Amino acid sequence: MEKRSVKICAITTIAKAMDWFMVDSMRNLAKNGFEVTLICNMDEEFIAKNSDYATCIPIPMKRGASVGDIFKVTREMKKIFRREKFDIVYYMSPNASFYASMAAKSAGIKHRVYSQCGLRYVSFGGIKRKIFKLIEKWTCKNSTEIRSQSPLNMEFAISEGLCKPEKISVVGIGGTVGADLALCDSFDHAEKRKEIREKYGIPEDAFVCGYVGRLNADKGTNELVEAFGKASASINNLYLMLVGMYDEGNPISDENLKIANESPNVILTGNVSKEDVYFHMAAFDVLVHPTYREGFGKVLQEGLGMSLPIITTDVPGPKEVIEDGVSGALVPAKDAAALADKMVEFYQNPDLCRQYAAAGRKRAETYFDRAIMLNNILEDMKKIIGETND
Repeated sequence: MEKRSVKICAITTIAKAMDWFMVDSMRNLAKNGFEVTLICNMDEEFIAKNSDYATCIPIPMKRGASVGDIFKVTREMKKIFRREKFDIVYYMSPNASFYASMAAKSAGIKHRVYSQCGLRYVSFGGIKRKIFKLIEKWTCKNSTEIRSQSPLNMEFAISEGLCKPEKISVVGIGGTVGADLALCDSFDHAEKRKEIREKYGIPEDAFVCGYVGRLNADKGTNELVEAFGKASASINNLYLMLVGMYDEGNPISDENLKIANESPNVILTGNVSKEDVYFHMAAFDVLVHPTYREGFGKVLQEGLGMSLPIITTDVPGPKEVIEDGVSGALVPAKDAAALADKMVEFYQNPDLCRQYAAAGRKRAETYFDRAIMLNNILEDMKKIIGETND
């Protein structure tokens, strides 16, 4: 008798998160015999791109707090879970994970796997912090397995009492789908650097500090704009390229957004496709990622893959992706002055930048190549389901 396929359902709140962090691993699972379903707030374009290997079920969900979604979305997921009888429900992003963990437990799903990408509540204070910590704790309680994005984030989750040590682990040395090194190497970097710089009016001899991600306060974009202002006061040909969409849920300050919009040396690209991110990175001289909190830092792994020196913050996740003083430099979170000093230091030391870039690429090849990361996830899923299929 032929063994049936393992049925897995992957869930995020929005399609962009699914596209960035889960699609590649789900496509790989499908290639290896899993029956895949995707659930998120998706559009027809997303469905068309992913229906060749997965069943796509759109469920409207809001980013940020939504009391209405707690009841409506959880109820809808529960109906789907009961009907489909998935072997694994695998969820990521805070809102969707909260709903899915409750619905999956209620529907009797055996394996409820939470991919814990950072902890949103750590940047909050007062009653808001207590509420969001309680939500996180509830998601962990309803999950049968938790996959933290990094060892330090795992240690923090345990120390915070979010879950017991035996329930949580890290796949590989951390992260999700890593960097596509084959794609990094698939084009002429010098040619693309010239093309992107011409597109945005950046001189060829300019020194470009690049950022990739949502323009979000927790990502440190306020400090980044402020640090750029300090550093550019002494460097005429310094540019800042911000690649990503404006985040209304946790926005950059109006003052800093105004500065960014009005400065001729700050480039706001808006949202770009996943496929175009590496092309934009080719125009950078350094990748700057001054986040307050992070699961691990996929964009940092991609920066290493693109042979970029990196400046990021001394927080769990980023400090585990790069090696301080080897493949990049760490600065304290929320410290615009320290960030500005590092930007100037990198500008003044091209040999150091080349040294960091070479070491970073080697680190990416060792740990973060997409093929390695996808196989780690595949083996982890086999291990999970093997607990009931021995």
